Amino acid sequence: MSGIRRHLGFLLLAEAVLCAAATRFQDVLSNGRTSPVTSYKKLQGWSSDQNTWNEKLYPFWEEGDPRWKDCWKGGRVTAKLDTDSPALVGSTMTFVVTLQFPKCQIEDNDGNIIYKRNCIQDPPASQDQQVYVYNWTEWIDSCGWETPKSTPSHNVFPDGRPFPHYPGWRRRNFVYVFHTLGQYHQTTGQSSASFSVNTANITLGKHTMVVSIYRRGHPAYVPIARASATYVVTDKIPTFVSMFQKHDRNISDSIFIKDSPITFDVKIHDPSYYLNNSAISYKWNFGDGSGLFVASGSTTSHTYTLQGNFTLNLTVQAIIPVPCMPVTPTAPLPTSAVMTEASSNSDFSTTVESMEDNPDGGCHIYRNGYYSTGISVVEGILEVNIIQMMSIQMTESQAENSLVDFVVTCQGSLPTDVCTVVSDPTCQVSKSVVCDPVIVTDECLLTIRRAFEEPGTYCINITLGDDTSQALASALISVNGGGSSSGTTEGVFIFLGLLAVFAAIGAFVLYKRYKQYKPIERSAGRAENQEGLTAYFSNFKAIFFPSSTERNPLLKSKPGIV
Repeated sequence: MSGIRRHLGFLLLAEAVLCAAATRFQDVLSNGRTSPVTSYKKLQGWSSDQNTWNEKLYPFWEEGDPRWKDCWKGGRVTAKLDTDSPALVGSTMTFVVTLQFPKCQIEDNDGNIIYKRNCIQDPPASQDQQVYVYNWTEWIDSCGWETPKSTPSHNVFPDGRPFPHYPGWRRRNFVYVFHTLGQYHQTTGQSSASFSVNTANITLGKHTMVVSIYRRGHPAYVPIARASATYVVTDKIPTFVSMFQKHDRNISDSIFIKDSPITFDVKIHDPSYYLNNSAISYKWNFGDGSGLFVASGSTTSHTYTLQGNFTLNLTVQAIIPVPCMPVTPTAPLPTSAVMTEASSNSDFSTTVESMEDNPDGGCHIYRNGYYSTGISVVEGILEVNIIQMMSIQMTESQAENSLVDFVVTCQGSLPTDVCTVVSDPTCQVSKSVVCDPVIVTDECLLTIRRAFEEPGTYCINITLGDDTSQALASALISVNGGGSSSGTTEGVFIFLGLLAVFAAIGAFVLYKRYKQYKPIERSAGRAENQEGLTAYFSNFKAIFFPSSTERNPLLKSKPGIV
């Protein structure tokens, strides 16, 4: 009897030793780090990481093992794991893992790894290598793996479960094993894979998702990459607010202009559309003493009438419809002598344990999101007006261009720079941009002079700006041609006029020196000729020497010309 007991004891001890020596999912997916066993709520479709890992079929390599670099021709494969975290508890979170192959290597539609054609690589690939399919059996043998001799099936996961045989499953040559919260999830795919998990049973806070990727070979699998990503599950609605103002120069500096409306647009991070059927309200406090404002839309506007620093606070509330909890019996409340006979004869009462009831008779839960930021309000440039446009008479050196002066005023703060954009008549195609610094010390009134090389119709955009704001004024202007020809004609007339004056002076001197007295003989025909000649020279004088119509014009101060 004692011998039997001793034999059973040895068997139990041997079984315990074998179980302790078996490789578990936790050992492989935790990169060899031991972690205390913690109780987590079960995720739908996931399994405990205390299950046994088939290390014969799926070898495990520590970091630094030389086989990582020797078992992939052309370099090391890396993996990138992305997530749409943060996620509101109860919503669905998605993870996407993408493999990045060495240079010039891609995966074709059949799941084979090939070299891209006409790709420069080191060393250069020969013509047949440009379409080469990797020989995984040869690579596995070169690494000295122990080949399993009694594998019942090759198309199985590390825990022995068979691959799902959906259409095209043989082209999915990669096995992805995800691990988090003491549980794992297995799937097959090509060079990228994605999966989603519901967050209802995930503890609030920050967690880590780890993925190990194996390449299917024959007869064993090749570990090629690992990756990890941090994700967050929260009971606060992830909320962000973007702000826009018409004359704001830099929307990212949180500095805005007084007396100009600011548009606030609320962005709720809900990639799984968990809140699609929820009633959402937005409670605003702009921090300027204007009180609370509740809106049902995600976009609103507000105008600050005072300068200073303010704190913007937003509370987003979502009423989310959910299934009501089941009816459960509860113990009756103590009865009193004043209760009615009907109620005193009741031994039990039935209540419904549920969340808040909404008007349509269902159940719902409340979730809130919060956003707060500080903003500064300054005076800024509110408006720009072009009050006058004047063509400038050109000198001979400026005859090639037409000059136009634009007299501009503005409201608000004083500008520090001015930019002029000359475009086509549709204001769509820019032809030139000129920017200059300006110094305005008292009144916002300045003259901007610009040159136009060719005649035509132009769209003019004049922008005045300071460090925090800018404002724009636009106008259409028609520039007349012939600027250079008019200058040339004017020069010719001036030259002819001067020549005529010198000729008249010379004739007068000669006449005074050599004249002789002769009686005046006046005939009708000669008188008519002299009158005509006198009238002609009078008109000629009026053309070249016009008299001023205003003897003493008023003096006006003009703004500086830019």
